[in-house]
Amino acid sequence: QVHVVESGGGLVQAGGSLRLSCAASGLTFSTYVMGWFRQAPGKEREFVAAISVSVGRTDYADSVKGRFTISRDNAKNTVYLQMNSLKPEDTSLYYCAAKPATSGDYYRLTYEYRYWGQGTRVTVSS
Repeated sequence: QVHVVESGGGLVQAGGSLRLSCAASGLTFSTYVMGWFRQAPGKEREFVAAISVSVGRTDYADSVKGRFTISRDNAKNTVYLQMNSLKPEDTSLYYCAAKPATSGDYYRLTYEYRYWGQGTRVTVSS
């Protein structure tokens, strides 16, 4: 059985930083592209960042580029999202997801991600 568990969310002031972690089990982690998505109340889930299986390629939404960094440790079956210079508009529920690497090279489609966590909440105060 596959488990994807996010952690690290919380309340932070604007300009601050948080580091999200996502631990996956029950799957061959090194064969999955890992992504982060977020969903604010009343809005659709949106792509944030993703990383390829071999850490050779990353993709970021324009809204977070230059502020967020995604990384992964295949030995620990864990993916991270370092979030710096946080803004109130980053407030959201952040989800981690796993997509088979064989499903294509475009990382932003939610329906291509097979496994999802329950989310971790990030609140940025102004």
